[in-house]
Amino acid sequence: MRRTRSAWRWWTVVLRGVVAVLFGLLALFAPQAVFLSLVLLFGIYAIIDGALALSLGFRAAAYPRGAMVVRGLISVAAGFVALFWPGITGFVLLLVIGAWAVTSGILEIVMAVRMRKQLEHEWLLGIEGALSVVFGVLLFLSPLAGAIVLGLWVGAYALVIGGMLIGTGFRLRSYLLAHPQAAAVAAA
Repeated sequence: MRRTRSAWRWWTVVLRGVVAVLFGLLALFAPQAVFLSLVLLFGIYAIIDGALALSLGFRAAAYPRGAMVVRGLISVAAGFVALFWPGITGFVLLLVIGAWAVTSGILEIVMAVRMRKQLEHEWLLGIEGALSVVFGVLLFLSPLAGAIVLGLWVGAYALVIGGMLIGTGFRLRSYLLAHPQAAAVAAA
């Protein structure tokens, strides 16, 4: 019984890897679907977050009640907008990412210039900042391409992680087969 309890663990790791690889392939062949999924997931998260904030606002006196209720209402509203108008939400999300990239890039360039005497290779920070600014500007110029690229990046990440999980699962299986006493301890 103990052996079967520990033996199943290796294949769950492999199964997670297979699912990640399948998701990665979907993301590479249909990146817009992945981006839409991220927007919808944000919508669900925002509604849950808002509901929890509302429950705190109506219940707890330790928090500023009015601010918590307003925060909850805004979060729920943002969640419904994301679910019912995912295209607009995705567009706005890309603009926010673009603004963040430009702002953080400018700040990195400023930091590289100001810290040039304290940092070695400060030019790397400056290049990082410049690349961030370029990325942000490109998102502003072509948000649809940004959505597709974001989906492709998620897909590439899922493929790499999936491959690593599959490899780890099979290594775990080999280890458990070679060390049955470790498998018994893991099952306990």
